Amino acid sequence: MVIRAVIASLLMFALAGCASNVVTDYDSGTVFGNYSSWAFADERSEGQSVVSLDGSRIRNAVERELNRKAMNKVGADEADLLVAWQIVEEERLESYGVGLGLGFGHGPFGWGLASAPPVREIEEGKLVVELVDSDSQQVVWRAASRRYLNEDQSPEYRRKLIDEVVADMFSKYPPGLE
Repeated sequence: MVIRAVIASLLMFALAGCASNVVTDYDSGTVFGNYSSWAFADERSEGQSVVSLDGSRIRNAVERELNRKAMNKVGADEADLLVAWQIVEEERLESYGVGLGLGFGHGPFGWGLASAPPVREIEEGKLVVELVDSDSQQVVWRAASRRYLNEDQSPEYRRKLIDEVVADMFSKYPPGLE
């Protein structure tokens, strides 16, 4: 009986590990084999803009993954695809601690009083990457992370998380090859 429980537990963990950390969507009418070059979409803007620490981590991870796909990084005016990304902020409620309760009674009847556990609001960021056809200016592929960045994470953890999420995203590009 114990062996069955252990096997069932291992199977549940294995199936949970198969769940993807990203969600992708794409234009099914697009021929992705026609794309061979790319640039970051924000490189079209005039002047020098400031890139945040996470922005730099994301750009490095995207560049590494597109290099693995044998796509050439070129100037924004020459690129087949423009890469746009953003960190979408979301709020989540998280309970911490324990609730307290008190009850009294006799037989099948009784009275009780309880308090819910404390709740705090956490702001997190979800990474979204979009590939835009430079001629039509239409998004042809989109990936969104199911794992979140938050302010409590160390710089090393954030870099590792971004690397893992971006690698998972581009493992599904071009679509239909997974």
